[in-house]
Amino acid sequence: MTIELVTTDGTFALDGGEWDVTNNIWLVGDDREVVVFDAAHNAPAIVAAVNGRRVKAIVLTHGHNDHINAAVPLRDSVDAPILLHEADHMLWDVVWPGEQPDAALVPGGVLTVAGHELAILHTPGHSPGCCCFHDVANGVVLSGDTLFCGGPGATGRSFSDEPTILRSIRGSLLTLPDHTIVHTGHGDSTTIGAERDQVLARAVELHLA
Repeated sequence: MTIELVTTDGTFALDGGEWDVTNNIWLVGDDREVVVFDAAHNAPAIVAAVNGRRVKAIVLTHGHNDHINAAVPLRDSVDAPILLHEADHMLWDVVWPGEQPDAALVPGGVLTVAGHELAILHTPGHSPGCCCFHDVANGVVLSGDTLFCGGPGATGRSFSDEPTILRSIRGSLLTLPDHTIVHTGHGDSTTIGAERDQVLARAVELHLA
């Protein structure tokens, strides 16, 4: 199985603010089929990276506009279902009124591509429906905006909460081996071990049970 990175540039908008961002889109699969994780800004660039392979699904790690604003044109181009956790539909509706995702991401479920299984982990905090995806066989997590190189994803805006994201990371990600590679929604990849101490230290600061 291969994991390929595509980056696109655009704008993240929430609560009346706008920020220029570079997004990571991850293509997981082989030379015949892939799953696309996130659909940011530029559908033609993602289609070009797919390069004629079958797209089994367009999986949205969460519903912020910069992760979904190419989802519908990408679906139209590659004829693949869009998957999103139901708790983020209010964010989806801002970007795509009149459209719907095709199916829900179900925590505890499994995505299968190229003979590999990726477990669906619900990790709310950055948004209510944030999910991560764990490829046990390869020791890799696709974390979206839940965990970055440098710590947890941002909180402090609508539908986000720092204690919640810390509990999510502690309960769902820090249980994984330190060598587990974390491919993030923005910026550099990291490992669970590299992020463990600062996440736990912040949880202690907030007196999280």
